[in-house]
Amino acid sequence: MSDLSTRYLGMKLKSPLVASSSPVCESVPNIRQLEDAGIGAVVLPSLFEEQLELESRALDADLSRGAESFAESQSLLPDLQTYNLGPDGYLELINCAKDAVDIPIIASLNGISPGGWAQYARLMEEAGADAIELNLYAVPTEQTESAVELEKGYIELVRQVRRTVRLPVAVKLSPFFTAPANIALRMDEAGAAALVLFNRFYQPDFDIESLDIVPRLALSHPDELLLRLHWTAIIFGTVRPDLAITGGVHNATDVVKSVMVGARVAMMASALLHNGVSHATAVLADLHRWLDEHEYCSIQQMCGSMSRGKVPDPSAFERGNYMKVLSSYTFKASFSKKSS
Repeated sequence: MSDLSTRYLGMKLKSPLVASSSPVCESVPNIRQLEDAGIGAVVLPSLFEEQLELESRALDADLSRGAESFAESQSLLPDLQTYNLGPDGYLELINCAKDAVDIPIIASLNGISPGGWAQYARLMEEAGADAIELNLYAVPTEQTESAVELEKGYIELVRQVRRTVRLPVAVKLSPFFTAPANIALRMDEAGAAALVLFNRFYQPDFDIESLDIVPRLALSHPDELLLRLHWTAIIFGTVRPDLAITGGVHNATDVVKSVMVGARVAMMASALLHNGVSHATAVLADLHRWLDEHEYCSIQQMCGSMSRGKVPDPSAFERGNYMKVLSSYTFKASFSKKSS
């Protein structure tokens, strides 16, 4: 039978299928099931920068009772008091998960600003995490803040966490950088051990009757994988960090495509949420079958075989392919004669 093992963040994984950060990964029983299903590693749900700030404000309030601003400032982020386990519970989850399973446990920090909160990465390390994934989820709204300033902040954030911990650090990137290849290089220089392409930004909906903004969560669709494949194929071989694909991975074919363009692992969340943990078992069985039918001895044998540097026509990843795609589509329309 073909060998599905791979290496990611300096660790050997039994398969390239990784459970991405989602509610599926927020309890030890679920993580045990994921291991039994063949998942290679688990990324825990993110701990948000705002949660750490909220905890800090609560501590300040305990130390200085009567501060009039505390109640108001605490109410700015009410949902964060009940979101996942909170900072202390998060460390306990890491510790318990490490005791319960043998697969790597990757902690996730979701933040955008350098600061003291990055010290929490050290506590994650002490709790037993095998690696840390920095989830750079930012929605820049300040008109006076330039892209250059934003990117500089992201790079400093990665440098700061790298100075804080000895663990390998993965960086989960947004698809909206002007020059993704350049930001990949700068993340490499900042010490990132892996790049995860790409974060999915959740968009609010609008209730036009109540004039209210409504949170809306839509699971990923396989079509979203194409953007990830495109940029992974371009970046592969140009930087040292491992590459991971997340967003749109739903079946074994998606995993094969991800590895072929250069990803060490393919991360899955929406398909697990929709189909259950047992879906991973089916995906890996199909992956074994595909490799055997196509006479691959191992999953790594194909890694990067369809990247930009390996395909006969690299222009397929560039502007030159744009006109070809447009010209391949034939518009069909029916017209009826107007009666005279």
